[in-house]
Amino acid sequence: MDTSQPGTSRPLVVTLSARPGREEVERLCAELAAAPPAEVVCEAGALVPAGLAAVDALTRLKLAAVRHGHRIRFRGAAPDLRSLIRLTGLDEVLEL
Repeated sequence: MDTSQPGTSRPLVVTLSARPGREEVERLCAELAAAPPAEVVCEAGALVPAGLAAVDALTRLKLAAVRHGHRIRFRGAAPDLRSLIRLTGLDEVLEL
């Protein structure tokens, strides 16, 4: 996560790997918990192939962000991941 610009209008940036494991997601959630409330952009373009593990990672990040006062946006999600998120009924929650 890029937190080098605290107090400015630049968002924090979180980048997920292609297949984020539980440890990666937990680390990113902990970083969100430690950061002051801000806008967060989550780069989700590497999440291929789309699967429920990717949906789980995004929802965990969304929950951690909201719990700690952040506003999170997801950027770069592939069409098949967007379709899967709609299918799970989480499209409004994740605001994709």
